[in-house]
Amino acid sequence: MSKPVIGFIGLGLMGGNMVENLQKRGFEVIVMDLNKDAVKAVLDRGNASEAASPKELAEKSDIVQLCLTTSAVVEKIVYGDNGILAGIKDGSVLIDFGTSIPASTKKIGADLAKKGAGMIDAPLGRTPAHAKDGLLNIMAAGDKATFDKYEAMLKEQGENVFYLGELGAGHTTKLINNFMGMTTVTAMSQAFAAAELAGVDRAQLFDIMSSGPSNSPFMKFCKNYAVDGVSDLGFSINNANKDLGYFVQMMSDLGSRSLVAEGTSQSLQAAVDQGMGNGNVPEIFDYFVKLKK
Repeated sequence: MSKPVIGFIGLGLMGGNMVENLQKRGFEVIVMDLNKDAVKAVLDRGNASEAASPKELAEKSDIVQLCLTTSAVVEKIVYGDNGILAGIKDGSVLIDFGTSIPASTKKIGADLAKKGAGMIDAPLGRTPAHAKDGLLNIMAAGDKATFDKYEAMLKEQGENVFYLGELGAGHTTKLINNFMGMTTVTAMSQAFAAAELAGVDRAQLFDIMSSGPSNSPFMKFCKNYAVDGVSDLGFSINNANKDLGYFVQMMSDLGSRSLVAEGTSQSLQAAVDQGMGNGNVPEIFDYFVKLKK
């Protein structure tokens, strides 16, 4: 049985490695990205082509996959002139691997359904290195029949594929997960900054905190930077800031709010405003050390 043709938009570190994995597994891919070097790398591996527009990509693909930066970009790709919505085929599916606002995901899914196409929101866990080997964690959601139809496809890209329920549940879960993680890293980074300002030995603070229930991999990442000067978390302040903003928006859409998330979001945004956005999240320690009342 022939493999489906995969249209893939978004060839960043994660998306580019996901496409390489698909190519190693024998899939034909049609790609789009503003980075022409990333496109060339795909084409050079063979059994691949570049689409001139999202519409063309959707018309020529059996499955359309996105790994993009923001909900706004996803909506532009879907709804824009010559967008995916204009070209997607009846019976096809759009799989969004990015981290998006659930309300936006549900709106896109409803509009795709009018064209006879399905949608799965499938945000990712693990790293680009895992993506290259098809070993990602995938938090998938959507109509159960659609998920069942494409579960085998997702397992080509993820070692662990979790089905979380109706469309939007994947993005909701990812935002909750990132709210917890990035709030933890921000708070721990400020703890180390408080120690620095107060003249308390940061290494001893880590020894004390890590001997109790606060110990976690996130604490070790924060210690690695605040004590040892090693920045190795691999998740930028810009990305954390985006995700916390999405979480705040999601809570508002749910008729509630999160004061904790709002506080974390303000700290992350302030660090971005200071030009620190490209640094890894534990580097917000530097912002807190320099912060004046």
